[in-house]
Amino acid sequence: MSRHRLPKPRVTGVARRAMALAATALYLAGVGAPLAQACTRAVYLGSAGVVVTGRSMDWSEDMRTNLWVFPAGIARTGAAGANTPKWVSRYGSLIASGYDVGTADGMNEKGLVANLLYLAESEYPKPEGRPALSMSLWAQYVLDNFASVSEAVEALSKEPFVVVTAVLPNGRAAQLHLAISDASGDSAIFEYLGGKLVIHHGRQYQVMTNSPSYDQQLALNSYWEQIGGTVFLPGTFRAADRFARVSFLIKALPAKAEPAIITAVPDQTYDNQAVGSVASVMRAVSVPLGFIEPGSPNIASTIWRTVSDQKNRTYFFDSATSPNTFWVPLSDLDLKPGAPVKKLTLTGGKVYAGNAAARFEPAAPFAFLPVKVD
Repeated sequence: MSRHRLPKPRVTGVARRAMALAATALYLAGVGAPLAQACTRAVYLGSAGVVVTGRSMDWSEDMRTNLWVFPAGIARTGAAGANTPKWVSRYGSLIASGYDVGTADGMNEKGLVANLLYLAESEYPKPEGRPALSMSLWAQYVLDNFASVSEAVEALSKEPFVVVTAVLPNGRAAQLHLAISDASGDSAIFEYLGGKLVIHHGRQYQVMTNSPSYDQQLALNSYWEQIGGTVFLPGTFRAADRFARVSFLIKALPAKAEPAIITAVPDQTYDNQAVGSVASVMRAVSVPLGFIEPGSPNIASTIWRTVSDQKNRTYFFDSATSPNTFWVPLSDLDLKPGAPVKKLTLTGGKVYAGNAAARFEPAAPFAFLPVKVD
């Protein structure tokens, strides 16, 4: 008998039909359209200060990801014309690049995690004289400058710049939204809808996928919460279905050491059990490598997954094309000002196992993708 079985909610036939009609209305309003590049992000809130953020990267091709160590003290610009922000990084970070032109994912030395995911509905404002920041630096700006979600929300809600989208090396526009979480378990979601910045801030915003906009995702998920995940969960690779599955799964995980499995966990620690649990959830909502659905060309395979242990500041990388998962404790990296930028090459089928911190090598930093601003 499972110790963590959740009670089944009572849902009458009338209520079930009403919720189904509401969900169908949203679906017909546009949720059911073929999705662009898909990803999933979820934050696990455990006991004893354990917070773990997992994400999957679903993409239609090899995006030539590498891992990079950026120490504190790096001078940057926003790569968007003359009127672009300039700053010096306050915190060092470990990031996963996309095409080596931008930061797609990462964690800084304070345990703040940033995840960029695709959102087809994104509409970015025109700068119209305001400072502009290239999309390629959006996540990096947060990792460089903030130690907590509340600090980031306070600063970014004042809109010190507008984010300007860029055309990626594969020829597609970077239509993205940003999720951040910190070591306290706080979360925030940033979206540009109709040219305006929309922020959802709070510990309850544990899950993010793709289309539709976040408020509609929450409405759809409320339908599945009433049914109950032990009764039925949607099973397709569509973003709304992944949102419902991961929302149930991430909250159904045990919030303390589980006697039935802890003996098989490295060092028999609850922290490592939590990392394994979150990794298993991200695998459960991944799209199989090489999967192609006729008529839905924009549903993409999962090409890699990350799991960020924010209590212990350890970043786990799980490539769908590699036989091994490896990890990098940020405590094993030199993130002090003046330290060299370092790179762990993943392209070309490189394989790593265990703690890979010592495998990083000094390298010239990549150039963030610039954006031309009229």
